Amino acid sequence: MLSAFFYMDYWYVVLVIPAMILSLVVQLKMRSTYGKYSNVPARSGMTGADMARKVLRDNGVVDVDVVPVSGELTDHYDPKARVIRLSSGVYGSNSIAALGVAAHEAGHAVQHSEAYAPLRIRNNMVPVVNFASGISWWVFIIGLFADMPAFLYGGIILFSLATLFHLITLPVELNASKRAVVALSNTGALNEQEIQGTRKVLSAAAMTYLAALVASVASLLRMVLIAQGRRRD
Repeated sequence: MLSAFFYMDYWYVVLVIPAMILSLVVQLKMRSTYGKYSNVPARSGMTGADMARKVLRDNGVVDVDVVPVSGELTDHYDPKARVIRLSSGVYGSNSIAALGVAAHEAGHAVQHSEAYAPLRIRNNMVPVVNFASGISWWVFIIGLFADMPAFLYGGIILFSLATLFHLITLPVELNASKRAVVALSNTGALNEQEIQGTRKVLSAAAMTYLAALVASVASLLRMVLIAQGRRRD
């Protein structure tokens, strides 16, 4: 049992803590980049809400609303309600960061209307992943301390679903950002210099999803290594 604790603590330090530090650095970088370009107004004068609605119209999406939501960086597309919710710093702002974020969320709505396969898979996984990630560690710990391999590896399988979810999310977000840049170029709402700033904002945001994937892989690997160490005991 002491050996199990050793493996748990050792792999937490070696794998999980570095992943947590990476996530923190990426979050700080994203907020810094977003803050910088939130103070740069677009010459077109369009707001985030204007841009989201234009991207929707240009792609023939007529059944999605664009509404404001409280909070900072709380922007998201709700596929069930068919609505894009933009934070106050994006909805009424004409900054190049706001236009990029709005176009990105509109990109998700376009993905939905086109039945983009990775988005469809991710959306279908949400309820399963929410359940699996909530109980995975409990199942794993029961298996560890009760010496029940079925629970031990069951916990690993459940957690692997969350890791798979992060893996699928990454291309979904990258594709939405790609659509956003194309939309901003096609509409002429931003010139080339402004688009470069928007690219930096969207790239910084994409790194947060990559960091989340790395953190999930690190935790999954930790579970596997703990299980292997327990088996050797």
